[in-house]
Amino acid sequence: MRAGRFATMLVLAGALAACKGGQHETPDRKPDQVNGFPVADRPVASIVSSRWSNEDARDRAGEANEVMDKAGIKQGMTVADIGAGEGYYTIRLSPRVGKTGRVLAEDIVPETRDQLGTRVSRDRLDNVSVRLGLPADPRLPENSFDRVLMIHMYHEIESPYEFLWRMRPSLKPDGMVVVVDADRPTQNHGTPPALLKCEFAAVGFEQVSMAPMPSAGGYIALFRTKGERPEPGTIKACRDPAQQAEAK
Repeated sequence: MRAGRFATMLVLAGALAACKGGQHETPDRKPDQVNGFPVADRPVASIVSSRWSNEDARDRAGEANEVMDKAGIKQGMTVADIGAGEGYYTIRLSPRVGKTGRVLAEDIVPETRDQLGTRVSRDRLDNVSVRLGLPADPRLPENSFDRVLMIHMYHEIESPYEFLWRMRPSLKPDGMVVVVDADRPTQNHGTPPALLKCEFAAVGFEQVSMAPMPSAGGYIALFRTKGERPEPGTIKACRDPAQQAEAK
């Protein structure tokens, strides 16, 4: 009885080893969906630094003021700075929105969030709060923001459809999302404008404007919501136009 059971176990072990060893092994496949949302059909850039460029150099180029002007940010507004990093925009948004406005600065790296919190406290920016977000969910309160800024970070979002879907309810009825990025492939730390427009449209946003932004090394694009927020299962992933051209 024991000998027969042992022989059976050997046969099963051999079959399992054969499957793992080669031709019967099921190859790894990239899932089509995660958490019910489509997977981005393009590379995702790694987070290499919390600093995009030297702050003095950015000020000399007039970057922050130009972005805030084109985004229509003014006194009394409530603004979210997503992927705030070391706080270049956060500390410049604070005086722009004034005492009657609010700034929520967010990052997904705890150490970066803590460093920014220290900077905000040191500079006594009483209208700024700092919090930790999640890679696929900014966890923003609903119907709260006039503007949501995403500066030089969109290409680092691994799950853009889920992220935008969860972010969308945080906008006020006339609120807008402001994206600044470089016009280059996502793996090279940029986002082609056509791909950006497609991914936002897939989650129920329409592009309000897009303009060159040399001072920030690329372009600035503004989006607002349009229609109802789609069900996650109905969202279709976009394809990078550059990848489509290479496939032809």
